[in-house]
Amino acid sequence: MMAEAEVVVVGSIHADLVVKLNRLPRRGETVIGGFFQIFAGGKGANQAVAASRLGVNTSMVGRVGDDVFGSMLIKRLEKERVSTTHVVKDSEAHTGVALIMVDRQGTNLIAVASGADERLSQADVENAKHEITSAKILMLQLETPIQTVEHAVNIASQAGVKVLLNPAPAKPLPRNLLEKVDILVPNMLEASYLTGVEVNDVSTAVAAGRKLLRKGVKNILITLASRGVVLVTERETLHLKGVKVRAVDTTGAGDAFCGALAYALSKNMKLHEAAELANIAAALATTKLGAQEAMPTYNEVYEFINTNRKARNLGSMVRKA
Repeated sequence: MMAEAEVVVVGSIHADLVVKLNRLPRRGETVIGGFFQIFAGGKGANQAVAASRLGVNTSMVGRVGDDVFGSMLIKRLEKERVSTTHVVKDSEAHTGVALIMVDRQGTNLIAVASGADERLSQADVENAKHEITSAKILMLQLETPIQTVEHAVNIASQAGVKVLLNPAPAKPLPRNLLEKVDILVPNMLEASYLTGVEVNDVSTAVAAGRKLLRKGVKNILITLASRGVVLVTERETLHLKGVKVRAVDTTGAGDAFCGALAYALSKNMKLHEAAELANIAAALATTKLGAQEAMPTYNEVYEFINTNRKARNLGSMVRKA
Protein backbone atom coordinates (compact mmCIF):
# COMPACT_ATOMS: atom_id res chain seq x y z
CA MET A 1 0.00 0.00 0.00
CA MET A 2 1.36 3.43 -0.98
CA ALA A 3 1.93 6.10 1.64
CA GLU A 4 -0.46 9.05 1.74
CA ALA A 5 -0.06 11.27 -1.31
CA GLU A 6 1.70 14.62 -0.92
CA VAL A 7 0.77 15.64 -4.47
CA VAL A 8 -2.69 14.95 -5.92
CA VAL A 9 -3.30 15.51 -9.62
CA VAL A 10 -6.83 16.00 -10.97
CA GLY A 11 -6.75 15.83 -14.74
CA SER A 12 -6.59 14.08 -18.06
CA ILE A 13 -5.31 10.64 -18.99
CA HIS A 14 -5.17 9.67 -22.63
CA ALA A 15 -3.26 7.75 -25.28
CA ASP A 16 -1.21 9.44 -28.01
CA LEU A 17 -1.26 7.48 -31.30
CA VAL A 18 1.65 8.77 -33.37
CA VAL A 19 2.41 8.12 -37.05
CA LYS A 20 5.60 9.58 -38.55
CA LEU A 21 5.45 10.51 -42.24
CA ASN A 22 7.74 11.99 -44.86
CA ARG A 23 5.07 14.64 -45.36
CA LEU A 24 1.59 15.40 -44.06
CA PRO A 25 -1.35 14.32 -46.26
CA ARG A 26 -3.42 16.81 -48.22
CA ARG A 27 -7.21 16.76 -47.96
CA GLY A 28 -8.52 13.38 -49.14
CA GLU A 29 -5.04 11.91 -49.58
CA THR A 30 -3.56 8.75 -48.05
CA VAL A 31 0.14 8.87 -47.19
CA ILE A 32 2.00 5.74 -46.10
CA GLY A 33 3.98 6.26 -42.91
CA GLY A 34 7.02 4.44 -41.66
CA PHE A 35 6.66 4.57 -37.88
CA PHE A 36 3.82 4.06 -35.41
CA GLN A 37 3.92 4.21 -31.64
CA ILE A 38 1.47 4.55 -28.78
CA PHE A 39 2.54 6.89 -25.99
CA ALA A 40 0.89 7.43 -22.62
CA GLY A 41 -0.32 11.03 -22.48
CA GLY A 42 -2.73 13.56 -21.06
CA LYS A 43 -1.45 16.62 -19.22
CA GLY A 44 -2.68 15.31 -15.89
CA ALA A 45 -0.99 11.94 -16.22
CA ASN A 46 2.19 13.50 -17.60
CA GLN A 47 2.46 15.85 -14.63
CA ALA A 48 1.74 13.06 -12.16
CA VAL A 49 4.56 10.97 -13.64
CA ALA A 50 6.90 13.99 -13.60
CA ALA A 51 6.28 14.53 -9.87
CA SER A 52 6.50 10.84 -8.99
CA ARG A 53 9.81 10.32 -10.79
CA LEU A 54 11.36 12.96 -8.57
CA GLY A 55 10.36 11.01 -5.49
CA VAL A 56 7.12 12.44 -4.09
CA ASN A 57 4.10 10.26 -3.30
CA THR A 58 1.62 11.14 -6.02
CA SER A 59 -2.02 10.24 -6.64
CA MET A 60 -4.04 10.61 -9.85
CA VAL A 61 -7.74 11.49 -10.03
CA GLY A 62 -9.08 10.88 -13.53
CA ARG A 63 -11.13 8.73 -15.90
CA VAL A 64 -10.31 6.25 -18.64
CA GLY A 65 -12.54 4.01 -20.72
CA ASP A 66 -13.08 0.36 -19.90
CA ASP A 67 -10.96 -0.62 -22.89
CA VAL A 68 -7.47 -1.72 -23.88
CA PHE A 69 -6.08 1.83 -23.81
CA GLY A 70 -7.53 2.47 -20.36
CA SER A 71 -5.96 -0.67 -18.93
CA MET A 72 -2.63 0.20 -20.55
CA LEU A 73 -2.62 3.73 -19.13
CA ILE A 74 -3.50 2.60 -15.61
CA LYS A 75 -0.68 0.04 -15.70
CA ARG A 76 1.68 2.72 -16.92
CA LEU A 77 0.81 5.03 -14.02
CA GLU A 78 1.19 2.21 -11.52
CA LYS A 79 4.59 1.34 -13.00
CA GLU A 80 5.57 4.95 -12.33
CA ARG A 81 4.44 4.58 -8.69
CA VAL A 82 1.44 6.90 -9.15
CA SER A 83 -1.59 5.81 -7.12
CA THR A 84 -4.58 5.01 -9.36
CA THR A 85 -7.07 4.41 -6.54
CA HIS A 86 -9.15 7.31 -7.88
CA VAL A 87 -8.81 6.57 -11.59
CA VAL A 88 -12.28 5.45 -12.72
CA LYS A 89 -12.82 2.95 -15.53
CA ASP A 90 -15.85 4.28 -17.41
CA SER A 91 -17.89 1.64 -19.25
CA GLU A 92 -19.87 4.34 -21.11
CA ALA A 93 -16.95 6.18 -22.72
CA HIS A 94 -13.75 5.38 -24.56
CA THR A 95 -10.35 6.37 -23.24
CA GLY A 96 -9.26 9.76 -24.51
CA VAL A 97 -7.00 9.55 -27.56
CA ALA A 98 -4.94 11.94 -29.65
CA LEU A 99 -4.25 10.98 -33.28
CA ILE A 100 -0.97 12.63 -34.23
CA MET A 101 0.75 12.78 -37.63
CA VAL A 102 4.30 14.14 -37.67
CA ASP A 103 6.40 14.95 -40.76
CA ARG A 104 10.20 14.98 -41.12
CA GLN A 105 10.39 18.62 -40.04
CA GLY A 106 8.47 17.90 -36.85
CA THR A 107 5.31 19.67 -38.05
CA ASN A 108 2.22 17.86 -36.85
CA LEU A 109 -1.52 17.49 -37.28
CA ILE A 110 -3.45 16.46 -34.18
CA ALA A 111 -7.04 15.33 -33.68
CA VAL A 112 -8.27 14.66 -30.15
CA ALA A 113 -11.24 12.61 -28.95
CA SER A 114 -11.44 13.40 -25.23
CA GLY A 115 -13.77 10.54 -24.33
CA ALA A 116 -13.64 9.69 -20.64
CA ASP A 117 -11.64 12.83 -19.82
CA GLU A 118 -14.77 14.89 -20.52
CA ARG A 119 -16.72 12.79 -18.01
CA LEU A 120 -14.48 13.41 -15.00
CA SER A 121 -17.09 14.62 -12.54
CA GLN A 122 -17.49 16.54 -9.32
CA ALA A 123 -18.54 13.24 -7.74
CA ASP A 124 -15.20 11.71 -8.78
CA VAL A 125 -13.42 14.57 -7.05
CA GLU A 126 -15.67 14.25 -3.99
CA ASN A 127 -14.69 10.57 -3.74
CA ALA A 128 -11.05 11.68 -3.54
CA LYS A 129 -11.75 14.45 -1.00
CA HIS A 130 -9.79 12.84 1.84
CA GLU A 131 -6.76 12.41 -0.39
CA ILE A 132 -6.96 16.01 -1.62
CA THR A 133 -7.36 17.54 1.84
CA SER A 134 -4.48 15.42 3.20
CA ALA A 135 -2.07 16.46 0.44
CA LYS A 136 0.38 19.35 0.31
CA ILE A 137 -0.24 20.23 -3.35
CA LEU A 138 -3.27 19.91 -5.65
CA MET A 139 -2.25 20.16 -9.30
CA LEU A 140 -4.75 20.69 -12.14
CA GLN A 141 -5.01 21.52 -15.85
CA LEU A 142 -7.96 22.34 -18.13
CA GLU A 143 -8.38 19.16 -20.22
CA THR A 144 -11.30 18.09 -18.01
CA PRO A 145 -14.62 19.90 -17.33
CA ILE A 146 -14.17 23.33 -15.74
CA GLN A 147 -16.88 22.56 -13.15
CA THR A 148 -14.80 19.60 -11.96
CA VAL A 149 -11.68 21.76 -11.79
CA GLU A 150 -13.53 24.40 -9.75
CA HIS A 151 -14.89 21.79 -7.33
CA ALA A 152 -11.42 20.37 -6.71
CA VAL A 153 -9.98 23.86 -6.20
CA ASN A 154 -12.72 24.70 -3.69
CA ILE A 155 -12.00 21.55 -1.67
CA ALA A 156 -8.27 22.22 -1.58
CA SER A 157 -8.63 25.92 -0.85
CA GLN A 158 -10.94 25.31 2.10
CA ALA A 159 -8.48 22.77 3.51
CA GLY A 160 -5.46 25.04 3.13
CA VAL A 161 -3.88 22.85 0.44
CA LYS A 162 -1.77 24.74 -2.11
CA VAL A 163 -3.39 24.86 -5.56
CA LEU A 164 -1.15 24.72 -8.66
CA LEU A 165 -3.05 25.33 -11.90
CA ASN A 166 -1.64 24.90 -15.40
CA PRO A 167 -4.30 26.71 -17.51
CA ALA A 168 -3.91 24.50 -20.57
CA PRO A 169 -5.55 24.44 -22.99
CA ALA A 170 -6.39 28.13 -22.61
CA LYS A 171 -9.99 28.94 -21.77
CA PRO A 172 -11.80 31.68 -19.82
CA LEU A 173 -11.33 31.44 -16.05
CA PRO A 174 -13.62 33.21 -13.57
CA ARG A 175 -12.07 35.56 -11.03
CA ASN A 176 -13.45 33.54 -8.11
CA LEU A 177 -11.41 30.57 -9.36
CA LEU A 178 -8.22 32.57 -9.98
CA GLU A 179 -8.39 34.02 -6.46
CA LYS A 180 -8.09 30.49 -5.02
CA VAL A 181 -5.07 29.56 -7.14
CA ASP A 182 -1.76 29.75 -5.27
CA ILE A 183 0.50 29.19 -8.29
CA LEU A 184 -0.60 29.72 -11.90
CA VAL A 185 1.71 28.27 -14.58
CA PRO A 186 0.76 29.38 -18.11
CA ASN A 187 2.98 29.36 -21.16
CA MET A 188 3.25 32.42 -23.41
CA LEU A 189 0.13 31.57 -25.43
CA GLU A 190 -1.97 30.88 -22.34
CA ALA A 191 -0.75 34.02 -20.56
CA SER A 192 -1.63 36.06 -23.66
CA TYR A 193 -5.11 34.53 -23.77
CA LEU A 194 -5.79 35.18 -20.08
CA THR A 195 -4.58 38.79 -20.07
CA GLY A 196 -4.86 40.23 -23.57
CA VAL A 197 -1.14 41.06 -23.41
CA GLU A 198 0.82 39.58 -26.32
CA VAL A 199 3.54 37.68 -24.47
CA ASN A 200 6.69 37.12 -26.52
CA ASP A 201 9.58 38.10 -24.23
CA VAL A 202 10.51 38.80 -20.62
CA SER A 203 9.06 42.31 -20.42
CA THR A 204 5.68 41.32 -21.87
CA ALA A 205 5.60 38.28 -19.57
CA VAL A 206 6.13 40.59 -16.60
CA ALA A 207 3.27 42.81 -17.81
CA ALA A 208 0.98 39.80 -18.17
CA GLY A 209 2.02 38.50 -14.76
CA ARG A 210 1.16 41.80 -13.10
CA LYS A 211 -2.22 41.79 -14.81
CA LEU A 212 -2.86 38.28 -13.44
CA LEU A 213 -1.94 39.53 -9.97
CA ARG A 214 -4.69 42.12 -10.33
CA LYS A 215 -7.10 39.31 -11.22
CA GLY A 216 -6.40 37.74 -7.83
CA VAL A 217 -3.73 35.12 -8.56
CA LYS A 218 -1.12 34.96 -5.78
CA ASN A 219 1.93 33.77 -7.73
CA ILE A 220 2.51 33.47 -11.47
CA LEU A 221 5.18 31.54 -13.35
CA ILE A 222 5.09 32.17 -17.11
CA THR A 223 7.20 29.69 -19.06
CA LEU A 224 9.10 31.14 -22.03
CA ALA A 225 10.36 27.93 -23.70
CA SER A 226 14.15 28.14 -24.21
CA ARG A 227 14.24 31.61 -22.63
CA GLY A 228 13.35 30.25 -19.19
CA VAL A 229 10.64 31.42 -16.82
CA VAL A 230 9.32 34.68 -15.40
CA LEU A 231 8.15 34.68 -11.78
CA VAL A 232 5.76 37.43 -10.72
CA THR A 233 4.48 37.87 -7.16
CA GLU A 234 3.38 40.86 -5.09
CA ARG A 235 6.89 40.99 -3.59
CA GLU A 236 9.19 40.20 -6.50
CA THR A 237 9.61 39.83 -10.23
CA LEU A 238 12.35 37.48 -11.40
CA HIS A 239 13.58 36.03 -14.68
CA LEU A 240 15.00 32.51 -14.47
CA LYS A 241 17.17 32.09 -17.53
CA GLY A 242 16.79 29.10 -19.83
CA VAL A 243 18.91 26.00 -19.21
CA LYS A 244 21.09 25.06 -22.17
CA VAL A 245 20.69 21.44 -23.30
CA ARG A 246 20.66 19.55 -26.59
CA ALA A 247 16.88 19.42 -27.16
CA VAL A 248 15.34 16.71 -29.36
CA ASP A 249 11.65 16.87 -28.39
CA THR A 250 9.88 19.63 -26.46
CA THR A 251 6.57 17.74 -26.08
CA GLY A 252 6.73 17.13 -22.34
CA ALA A 253 8.63 20.20 -21.18
CA GLY A 254 5.66 22.13 -19.78
CA ASP A 255 4.32 19.10 -17.93
CA ALA A 256 7.79 18.31 -16.58
CA PHE A 257 8.00 21.87 -15.26
CA CYS A 258 4.65 21.60 -13.45
CA GLY A 259 5.38 18.17 -11.99
CA ALA A 260 8.81 19.21 -10.75
CA LEU A 261 7.40 22.42 -9.30
CA ALA A 262 4.80 20.43 -7.36
CA TYR A 263 7.52 18.08 -6.10
CA ALA A 264 9.74 20.95 -4.94
CA LEU A 265 6.91 22.84 -3.23
CA SER A 266 5.82 19.66 -1.45
CA LYS A 267 9.36 19.53 -0.01
CA ASN A 268 8.94 23.09 1.29
CA MET A 269 11.37 24.75 -1.11
CA LYS A 270 11.01 28.50 -1.58
CA LEU A 271 9.07 29.38 -4.73
CA HIS A 272 12.02 30.79 -6.70
CA GLU A 273 14.13 27.74 -5.80
CA ALA A 274 11.28 25.40 -6.73
CA ALA A 275 10.94 27.23 -10.04
CA GLU A 276 14.68 26.89 -10.69
CA LEU A 277 14.51 23.14 -10.08
CA ALA A 278 11.46 22.89 -12.35
CA ASN A 279 13.28 24.91 -15.02
CA ILE A 280 16.09 22.33 -15.00
CA ALA A 281 13.66 19.38 -15.07
CA ALA A 282 11.80 20.90 -18.03
CA ALA A 283 15.05 21.36 -19.96
CA LEU A 284 16.12 17.77 -19.27
CA ALA A 285 12.73 16.52 -20.49
CA THR A 286 13.51 17.95 -23.94
CA THR A 287 16.61 15.75 -24.31
CA LYS A 288 14.55 12.57 -24.84
CA LEU A 289 11.65 11.56 -27.08
CA GLY A 290 8.09 11.45 -25.80
CA ALA A 291 6.35 13.02 -22.83
CA GLN A 292 6.10 10.62 -19.88
CA GLU A 293 9.07 8.66 -21.20
CA ALA A 294 11.20 11.80 -21.10
CA MET A 295 10.42 12.93 -17.54
CA PRO A 296 13.70 13.15 -15.61
CA THR A 297 14.35 11.22 -12.41
CA TYR A 298 15.58 12.64 -9.12
CA ASN A 299 19.08 11.35 -9.85
CA GLU A 300 19.14 12.89 -13.33
CA VAL A 301 18.09 16.32 -12.06
CA TYR A 302 20.56 16.40 -9.19
CA GLU A 303 23.38 14.97 -11.28
CA PHE A 304 22.81 17.89 -13.67
CA ILE A 305 22.83 20.35 -10.78
CA ASN A 306 26.02 18.86 -9.34
CA THR A 307 27.91 18.74 -12.63
CA ASN A 308 26.68 21.90 -14.33
CA ARG A 309 28.63 24.86 -13.03
CA LYS A 310 25.88 27.41 -13.65
CA ALA A 311 23.20 25.37 -11.90
CA ARG A 312 25.21 24.06 -8.95
CA ASN A 313 23.58 26.43 -6.50
CA LEU A 314 19.85 26.81 -6.96
CA GLY A 315 19.19 30.48 -7.52
CA SER A 316 22.44 31.10 -9.40
CA MET A 317 20.47 31.47 -12.65
CA VAL A 318 17.94 33.89 -11.21
CA ARG A 319 17.97 37.63 -11.87
CA LYS A 320 15.50 40.44 -11.39
CA ALA A 321 13.25 41.05 -14.39
